[in-house]
Amino acid sequence: MTSVEQREDPYAKRPWLSSYPAGVPAEIDESSYSTLVNVFNASVVEFADRTAMESFGATLTFEELGRAAGAVAAWLQTRGLRKGDRVAIMSPNVLAYPAILFGVLLAGGVVVNVNPLYTPHELEHQMNDSGARFLFVFENFAYTAAAAWPQMKIERAIIVKPGDLMGLRGAIVNFVSRWVKRMVPAYRLPGCVGFTQVLQAGAEEPFKPPPVEPDDIAFLQYTGGTTGVAKGAMLLHRNVAANVEQSWAWLKPYLADKPLIMVTALPLYHIFGLTACLLLVVKTGGCCLLIANPRDIKGLIATLRKSPFTLFSGVNTLYAAIADHSAAKSVDYSNLLLTISGGMSTQEVVAKKWKALTGKPIVEGYGLTETSPIVTINKPTISEFTGGIGYPVPSTEISVRSPEGEPVPIGERGELCVKGPQLMGGYWRRPDETAQALTADGFVKTGDIAVMAPDGLVKIVDRLKDMILVSGFNVYPNEVESVLVEHPKVKEAAVIGVPHEHSGEAPMAFIVARDPSLSREELRAFAHEQLTSYKIPRSFEFRESLPKTNVGKILRRALREEFLARKKIADEGRGGSVRTEIRR
Repeated sequence: MTSVEQREDPYAKRPWLSSYPAGVPAEIDESSYSTLVNVFNASVVEFADRTAMESFGATLTFEELGRAAGAVAAWLQTRGLRKGDRVAIMSPNVLAYPAILFGVLLAGGVVVNVNPLYTPHELEHQMNDSGARFLFVFENFAYTAAAAWPQMKIERAIIVKPGDLMGLRGAIVNFVSRWVKRMVPAYRLPGCVGFTQVLQAGAEEPFKPPPVEPDDIAFLQYTGGTTGVAKGAMLLHRNVAANVEQSWAWLKPYLADKPLIMVTALPLYHIFGLTACLLLVVKTGGCCLLIANPRDIKGLIATLRKSPFTLFSGVNTLYAAIADHSAAKSVDYSNLLLTISGGMSTQEVVAKKWKALTGKPIVEGYGLTETSPIVTINKPTISEFTGGIGYPVPSTEISVRSPEGEPVPIGERGELCVKGPQLMGGYWRRPDETAQALTADGFVKTGDIAVMAPDGLVKIVDRLKDMILVSGFNVYPNEVESVLVEHPKVKEAAVIGVPHEHSGEAPMAFIVARDPSLSREELRAFAHEQLTSYKIPRSFEFRESLPKTNVGKILRRALREEFLARKKIADEGRGGSVRTEIRR
């Protein structure tokens, strides 16, 4: 008998249901969703004349998107794609992306989303692990595919250009990018074809829709690899379709009958952007305002000035960058209905700046790749940032548990565990890792330390593996970072635990400063006003930038590994321990 069975789980009573907004059901109707193919086809018919996608001023209606996706599906099927075969997409947010994605699903294939910033080694691992047969690659990154080509088993590469599906405007864009060589590094991919050729050929070829079932895999969504080798989460059609339905059930009472134009700056190859932007908007007949390069804040703001929008989905670093930009005040935010944040912890100081800029609070949510991804979200009607990740969406169970797997009392810290129809089918070809990720009663262990309030509001304290143990006391990097970034001279902060001869571990802070006059002594004094002594970083290192994931999440692991490597070299050179250097 497991410990979970021995102790009653207080979370089984689902205390969060009493806090649900009016009109939000406790459970979603399983008959209301089946496959993403059905969701897409229904929207193409119901919203045929509506604008589905916008990119660089060009648009696609749902009917046009459906036609393009059908051409992709026919082309793949004619070239031997069988149900369950994997097809990779390596591209930023451009009009071709959703057409390819839905085309693969219509053909019964499995989408393998790829970060276009991957190195050849990373691409090789993902392609060979997934067994992808076809690779749709954005031309600007085709050189990466070319470098990895000899080590991969891809049958054919399809080159996507920035202006594809943009009509005459796109032809001009492609002509310019072709001749400005520095925009497209040289590459050689044997047998590759252009995406426009796929559309032209597919439009003329017959297509027989295969039977796609709810239990079929829709996506092999690879984890970021921040805790080891990237592995593919098998997201079934019913998993993702259920999560879209769960999300809409939560938001519908607030957004029903309102114009839905989503600023889609989150990359579609990331699970957050995929579900919260693309799939949710397609289901509801809204429009995705595609942002190809969210790192170009000046260009993003220029787009926001020209194109109307009502919804915004992003991460903490993106909101911070926009709020800090001098041109951000020139944007009209009067039609903004909802700002959603996830992917990483949202800092209160950033939320305050966003509210001051737009007049709208940041509504924080939480999820992970293994849950398709949305688990919790705050009420869309909040007037101020809550600091919590919200309440479990309908049909979702959560349990906060001790290291021994026992549920802790409500109000106490423990590992957040999640169960629901959005939970993945497992890791691709990794049954052992699947078993390790799940509890005996079918919950996925998130690795996040959380606490639930009596009303069901959940707050993430930190990552389990990032927690710092100082003389037996727990220090959570999120808490320390949130204090440091409140200093007006601090732009970004990351805190890690480093070895310490007396306390076992000690906090160390990496700082990106706004003002070069910022000193260690000034920061330490500031932190002392809000943190107890053992939580205050023993050392500070000033940086021009911090390592981040593709969605802007700071990689503490990379900083920790770099520090330990430096320490090892120093120890070997000095024949003993080394004191952390304080660098300006």
